[in-house]
Amino acid sequence: MIEATVAPARELLTPAGSIAGTSRFVRYAFMPNRLHYCGGDDNRAIFDYALAAVREPPLETMLRKFAGAMPYLTLIARGNGIADPFDPRVVEAYWIGNELLDRVEVRDLYASLRERYSRQLSPKLMDLVASKAPAGARPHHSFHVFDVWRNVDRLSGDVLATLDNCRISWGKVERVEGSELVVERPPLVLAEGRLALDAAQSERVVRQVDGRGFADAAQPGDWVSLHWGWVCEVLTARQQSDLARYTRYHVDLANQTL
Repeated sequence: MIEATVAPARELLTPAGSIAGTSRFVRYAFMPNRLHYCGGDDNRAIFDYALAAVREPPLETMLRKFAGAMPYLTLIARGNGIADPFDPRVVEAYWIGNELLDRVEVRDLYASLRERYSRQLSPKLMDLVASKAPAGARPHHSFHVFDVWRNVDRLSGDVLATLDNCRISWGKVERVEGSELVVERPPLVLAEGRLALDAAQSERVVRQVDGRGFADAAQPGDWVSLHWGWVCEVLTARQQSDLARYTRYHVDLANQTL
């Protein structure tokens, strides 16, 4: 069991350059919040906090408005004996993926899903969503997108494009062009009635707003993570591998009941 930790009221980046949990959370939550898909009306404030790499109580209050993500963070933290849902390991587990996901008990994920969505879903659809826990789902963002959000929000329009934008994806940087990057990214496709990741294609993505962003050091050959066309951060080789592995795992799980 991982030893429980309690975060201080004010947290800065360590000299070694590790990212504070709240700062990493904002890197991924920033763009959907800016697009008014989730969270409160605090976009500029959370962006400034993350860029400053500062954690303070007002920021935590803002981040707890992300009702989709917070229960998963709490679940991951509790399942690993970690007191702080914004512990950097917990935040990484939810958005990117790491070994903490595999220590969350099936019964806890199952109970959490039923507690959150039983009033929003029909009994039949609730059973379908909850059944993914014993089928092997992990409390990862890709599971939420492909199996939970898709059913809870009854997506309309170009559902495939919405799922592809909402999942956390990865791309290899081809070139840097001012506030944008050109990356090679494998898109989500529907092939013979099943979701799949296609061969990587060149795409233009945004890395800065008003000259500021979280991937200023990105160079050709680097891996970056992407959310709604926004570059969240430069990934290590391990992080890119974990993100790809958990995403493909949950694509396969979603296909069981597509």
